[in-house]
Amino acid sequence: MSRQAGAIAHRTWTALGGDPADLEAVRFVGEGGLPSVYPVTDFAAGAIASAGLAIRELLRLRHPHAASTVMVDRRLASFWFGFSLRPLGWQPPPIWDPIAGDYRAADGWIRLHTNAPRHRAACERILGVQTDRAGVAAAVARWAKGELESAIVSAGGCAAEMRSTSEWKRHPQGRAVDREPLAHLAHTAGAPAPNWSLATARPLEGIRVLDLTRVLAGPVATRFLAGYGAQVLRIDPRDWDEGAVIPEVTLGKRCARLDLRAAADREGFRRLLGEADVLIHGYRPGALDALGFDSAARRDLAPGLVDISLDAYGWSGPWAARRGFDSLVQMSTGIAEAGMRWRKADHPVPLPVQALDHATGYLMAAAAIRGLTRRLTDGAATVARLSLARTASVLIAARANPGENPLAPEALDDLASETEETDWGAARRLRPPLVIAETPLRWDRPARMLGTSPPDWS
Repeated sequence: MSRQAGAIAHRTWTALGGDPADLEAVRFVGEGGLPSVYPVTDFAAGAIASAGLAIRELLRLRHPHAASTVMVDRRLASFWFGFSLRPLGWQPPPIWDPIAGDYRAADGWIRLHTNAPRHRAACERILGVQTDRAGVAAAVARWAKGELESAIVSAGGCAAEMRSTSEWKRHPQGRAVDREPLAHLAHTAGAPAPNWSLATARPLEGIRVLDLTRVLAGPVATRFLAGYGAQVLRIDPRDWDEGAVIPEVTLGKRCARLDLRAAADREGFRRLLGEADVLIHGYRPGALDALGFDSAARRDLAPGLVDISLDAYGWSGPWAARRGFDSLVQMSTGIAEAGMRWRKADHPVPLPVQALDHATGYLMAAAAIRGLTRRLTDGAATVARLSLARTASVLIAARANPGENPLAPEALDDLASETEETDWGAARRLRPPLVIAETPLRWDRPARMLGTSPPDWS
């Protein structure tokens, strides 16, 4: 076992309530690592291993001798933490809005996240500009970074000033996150007995997953569940889009649209939730409550529900309800500043991939699968809450390994043999980074555009 990946797998698996003895089944293969001040490749491999262990644990309830080994390819894990899809003759939409990115303020650096139109509009209102990057840069330079962050966030936008890890630890939100567990877990007895097949080849077949998540951790979680046979139905507002991310994360899913502010659509969602086994959502704290779907209402509709939720900055402290994304959390928690010092650069240096999103996604998937296991073994319904900021602390605490050999470049053998006919055109996918004997990670549906399915379980 790779020592660093193994340590991360141990920390994440046991934080989810897993048995440390299960880690003996994990094998890591592949040399090298992504270039970073932090061990991003081992972070990726460790998080994926935890999700694999959760599948193994569930399988062994019905098949005690199944899944003797959970093997994670560190190279492929690294690549999957970037993009897994390789288009053939077409280009995906742009990843970033034209003005999103890092800017030098009067006293340091700040990142603006403007991919959503409403978030861009908030930045433009505060800065007093509706122009190109040069105009935004000139406006940002007149602000102190902390004042601009506060102004944009108060206006409904998304921004983060660059802090060091020591500054984050002293910050009230950093202190609050440090006191939180990696996953808040709660179990309630009395869930009805399910009728799941737990077939060796497709252990999650027949399990219904309602996906209310956006960029990027939640969709990674539900993509993983779909890969083991779960019926995943993603629900988006009627006007929502995610650009380049959609071909990456809708693999294996059906995607529908509902407006939960409309009474008829809320009633439709109520029916879907009542028939779901798993709910995964990334709404800010209180948002579902305001729509009439608080935790008590969700339990009443689906007494055995495995209820997994995510936020950016943790579930306590002054920023518990703050909007955030992976790139912003990297700025806030000191990751980008540590990268800048390591690289001896004059600008923020983030991780080479959005590792906080991807790792948290696999941990959400693991929490969901362990919730299914608890329902079968204890008749318990599970609630789990995770956050990007708390996942970041696992990476920050890991031993830095900047001298590791680089990964070998991607090769033809890293790609799956079949072609995937996505809604955008033909493409090939990377081979899965996780191998569990007799239980392949595979998807029954190619990537689809949002809103291409009806909002039902058919």
